[in-house]
Amino acid sequence: MGFFSKNIKESKDNSDSGLNSGLNTSLNKGLQKTKENVFGKLARTIAGKSRVDDSVLDDLEEILVSSDVGVETTLKIIKRIEQRIERDKYVETNELKNVLREEIAALLLDNKADEMDDFELPTASKPYVIMVVGVNGVGKTTTIGKLAHKFKQRGKKVFLGAADTFRAAAVEQICIWGERIGVDVVKQRMGADPASVAFDTLSSAVANKADVVIIDTAGRLHNKTGLMNELTKIKNVMKKVVPTAPDEVLLVLDGSTGQNAYNQANEFSKATEITALAITKLDGTAKGGVVIGISDQLQIPVKYIGIGEGLDDLQVFRKRTFVDSLFDN
Repeated sequence: MGFFSKNIKESKDNSDSGLNSGLNTSLNKGLQKTKENVFGKLARTIAGKSRVDDSVLDDLEEILVSSDVGVETTLKIIKRIEQRIERDKYVETNELKNVLREEIAALLLDNKADEMDDFELPTASKPYVIMVVGVNGVGKTTTIGKLAHKFKQRGKKVFLGAADTFRAAAVEQICIWGERIGVDVVKQRMGADPASVAFDTLSSAVANKADVVIIDTAGRLHNKTGLMNELTKIKNVMKKVVPTAPDEVLLVLDGSTGQNAYNQANEFSKATEITALAITKLDGTAKGGVVIGISDQLQIPVKYIGIGEGLDDLQVFRKRTFVDSLFDN
């Protein structure tokens, strides 16, 4: 019995099954380019060969690295497959896809980072404050809008803070999202102190008994000292209103940039404490393997993935579901 067969839950609510089916369909579609890249190459690698040998593994290693899984994670996967071959004495090439699937899933599940079941919020903290960081162009504002939409769908009262005051476009985009999904946006003039915007946002949210507050921040990374000081100031000012704030610091990464996304995560981790990741734009790239590498290598949980432009194309990252979709024909 395969890895996933052992882990199938025997009882599921029908409505949950329908929801998961819809999500899986979207995920399958969103990962299509990555699937074509990885498994097209894999098919060519094993063509005419009957068993997995060193040359096949060398080719597989190259495929995974070129799909932005990352060198360290790729070597872990190859080692797992070598151990599998040693244990089973040999592996036929027609079994390689399933073996690869099982070993990637097992590797990700070895990472004990918590997974969300849905877009839930801890009930102990109200309002729940999320500070969103990330360089310009990664889909930060879009992710904020989609997150706000998801929370509102679940009956939560949401406030957005337009604290990226260095770009008029950023403030405008947050306001457009607020109007589109029907949530409150707090803003100030262009060039205003970002910490002041965060303070006003939390003050309004507390006064109006909001459930969740999402604060946008500037996406500059060229000056890490300036960024660190700015983010620290925003945090300190928010604590004057909500002592536990921020409850979450969410870093948004562009999956289409491959390993550069991993490098950005490292750089931002030096500037501030990151507690969760959102990886966007997976539908437009063949580099979806970067999710596997980032999930394996960083001690920060991947919480959300973006697989399209629609409001519902931001999904909670579920390791088994992701790997299952990656290997679904």
